[in-house]
Amino acid sequence: MTEAVARVSGVSLHYGKVLALDDVNLEIPAGRMVAMIGPDGVGKSSLFSLIAGARAIQEGRVEVLGGDMAEARHRNAVCPRIAYMPQGLGKNLYPTLSIDENLEFFGRLFGQDAAERERRIADLTESTGLAPFRKRPAGKLSGGMKQKLGLCCALIHDPDFLLLDEPTTGVDPMSRAQFWDLIDRIRANRPHMSVLVATAYMEEAERFDWLIAMDAGKVLATGTAADFYARTGEQSLEQAFISMLPEERRRGHKPVEIPPRSDGGEAEIAIEAQGLTMRFGDFTAVDHVDFRIERGEIFGFLGSNGCGKSTTMKMLTGLLKASEGQAWLFGREVENDDMATRRRVGYMSQAFSLYSELTVRQNLELHAQLFHVPAEDVPARVREMAQRFGLDGIMDALPGALPLGQRQRLSLAVAMIHKPEMLILDEPTSGVDPIARDQFWQMMIDLSRRDKVTIFISTHFMNEAERCDRISLMHAGKVLVSDTPAAIVENRGAADLEEAFIAYLQDASGETPTEKRDDPVPAGAPAAADQDISAAPARSPWFMRRRMMSYARREGLELRRDPIRATLALLGSVILMFIMGYGISMDVEDLPFAVLDRDGTTTSENYVLNLAGSRYFIERPPITDYSQLDRRMRSGELSVALEIPPNFARDLRRGVPVQIGVWVDGAMPQRAETVQGYVQALHAHWLSEMAVQETGARPSMGLVNIELRYRYNPDVKSLVAIAPAVIPMMLLLFPAMLTALSVVREKELGSIVNFYVTPISKVEFLLGKQLPYVALAMLNYVLLVFLAVTMFGVPLTGSFLAMTLGALFYTLSATAIGLLFSIFMRSQIAAMFATAIGTILPAVQFSGLINPVSSLEGAGAVIGSIYPATWFVTICRGVFSKGLGFADLWPDLLVLFATFPVILALCVALLRKQES
Repeated sequence: MTEAVARVSGVSLHYGKVLALDDVNLEIPAGRMVAMIGPDGVGKSSLFSLIAGARAIQEGRVEVLGGDMAEARHRNAVCPRIAYMPQGLGKNLYPTLSIDENLEFFGRLFGQDAAERERRIADLTESTGLAPFRKRPAGKLSGGMKQKLGLCCALIHDPDFLLLDEPTTGVDPMSRAQFWDLIDRIRANRPHMSVLVATAYMEEAERFDWLIAMDAGKVLATGTAADFYARTGEQSLEQAFISMLPEERRRGHKPVEIPPRSDGGEAEIAIEAQGLTMRFGDFTAVDHVDFRIERGEIFGFLGSNGCGKSTTMKMLTGLLKASEGQAWLFGREVENDDMATRRRVGYMSQAFSLYSELTVRQNLELHAQLFHVPAEDVPARVREMAQRFGLDGIMDALPGALPLGQRQRLSLAVAMIHKPEMLILDEPTSGVDPIARDQFWQMMIDLSRRDKVTIFISTHFMNEAERCDRISLMHAGKVLVSDTPAAIVENRGAADLEEAFIAYLQDASGETPTEKRDDPVPAGAPAAADQDISAAPARSPWFMRRRMMSYARREGLELRRDPIRATLALLGSVILMFIMGYGISMDVEDLPFAVLDRDGTTTSENYVLNLAGSRYFIERPPITDYSQLDRRMRSGELSVALEIPPNFARDLRRGVPVQIGVWVDGAMPQRAETVQGYVQALHAHWLSEMAVQETGARPSMGLVNIELRYRYNPDVKSLVAIAPAVIPMMLLLFPAMLTALSVVREKELGSIVNFYVTPISKVEFLLGKQLPYVALAMLNYVLLVFLAVTMFGVPLTGSFLAMTLGALFYTLSATAIGLLFSIFMRSQIAAMFATAIGTILPAVQFSGLINPVSSLEGAGAVIGSIYPATWFVTICRGVFSKGLGFADLWPDLLVLFATFPVILALCVALLRKQES
């Protein structure tokens, strides 16, 4: 091995306190097919992400294609030569986009023009058999087709180094065979392309040129399959892998022993299904399935992800009600509310579903209580499960700290805690190491043979299927065949079970068996025979409109196909516009008041009518005593209470000073001060009118009188001020939230890896994410302005063009704020709450919506002066109410124009083009 496509030296990686990679040293030969083997959790995916440049290096050195992957300049230079397909069915794909649109997206990321993209897409889809389905959304493809599409996306730019992280996990055998046939034909055209593959299927790994065995974050061995056999003396790769494990891991391991079933007369039927069907809308997940399973039998269910295995299991346990057909457990028809039958069943789901905050012991005790195990029997039952399933030493540990094999044994113990007569196990050994898988199977065989427990198990592994008494092969919701593994192989005349399964799948799909194709897959630029591994291509420009538009176009397509998001943004802002426009009011009117009149004269009644006749007060039934006054004000029935003293009219005419008691609800101080002003003004008006009646002349107010005139809002209505100010709030809240969610959604789904490992720059990514939401925000702006003018009756007196230009600058800043929040958030829930709080609170408190920014002090004044909403509130109110135009608003427009690049620059500085 003279030349390496990648070298790993002293690499260690931690996730918090968990050591994922432990001082790994490795050379990956160039121009070879290399397989990295090992169960889940041994560090394969972590090492792949480091080699691909998707994850930051913590310790050690990673060299790929002749350079250090810790250097951003080298990563940017070589990423067009690397293709990385992450673990998970279609994880680098976008489910709402069609095959064509996914491939178009990746082609644009690598700067290809329309003609080149079309040529490459046509070649790749034709050679992979995807051509007839180019318009089908990726989310509606089978598992095998998703993996083929993922491979096409990885190959769209003719990479020199292809990394495939478990590309065939969860895929049916026929699709797996087609996938590897496709890889062979690609390499026939590009013989010097290096391929690194992670796989959990040992039989699959035997086809590779070079193997890397990993366990517990360390490299166990490297070499060819023949080297592994010679080193261990074993004849199968799985047994060779077990032999290379550390002694403490292998201690106590022995091959699985399967004693024959003892048939004691006529077998009892444990499970029976007739015409079992499950439909989700127009999609048929399970299509008229029939089978019978005997008591104590181990019955295997084989099929690819999405073929209907888990759905069938849920119908058998009553978790899902069948759309059609019937199922019986122990002779009783399955009903959703039949708890008696459900207690006879133990169910272990595909994903770990126990409580991570409870210890092993507490999980066992909890499930014993849930299944109504008598309280006095629970301690003994927990001890029995711990001894039987090897949990004695970990009873006080939390499940999250346990290895995958121990977690699976715990799940099995929980499923058996109530001693069910049947176990339904949904892919219980997926990702488990071979030793733990053998131990798990030995436990199930003991349960079947010794305790006569019926076991219904789904699996992807053919060597596990061969251990079952009988199996059913399932595809596209239908059972293809049910029989013993040996009988299925014999009836098809196949060499092994996988070959037989492929033959049945070909019959079901209408395909005819063909020899391995030798025609190479067309490529844009075949690798030269004397290719230099370290040769780097010319550096691409730091900004390319085509790459930016790849994300903008993709985001726009997803928005169009997910109308709920766009509708929520538009309708949500309209609803909030109504709520805030009418709900946030500074107008203090229609205040309920009542009078405790101890005078009872026409003069006192005239005084009361003076208040009742204004638009500010509404009279309520009179007050009879102080206790009633206190009770009615406490309940909120009254905002103001007046007490007119005895002899009010007499003392007034005699010139004796009179005091009228006024009680005001002071729970809201600002409102109370306004009420005080109303009462004093009406009181002064009444006195003036009384003076005219008594003397015939209005009393002099002094030499200087004040005559108030209200400009821009003559009626002093809050709606005229609030409605224009609500527009900036809506244009801040929803665009920022949607933009933040668009980035964080990619983090959750895993498609953010496309940003990490492709040539797109941070500026291109951010602008591409932002542009569709700026367009949506501008549409929202037009709608909100229309509502303000038509529904709220607020006149638009100034320059609409100036306000629209301000709205454009403002929405650019608002969406940039959303991008800023998305950098720090990892879940959509957190992003939604953080963005909502971080935008709406400053906009309400510090932008002048209620109180002028000039009245703020300290930190509030600083926030108010730099927050974009402050300047756009001024623009909106100025254009709506004051008739302002460009000449008046240019300073505010200039500030908004300058704000966007500042926030964008901050986003670029904080965004990392690697997983940290």
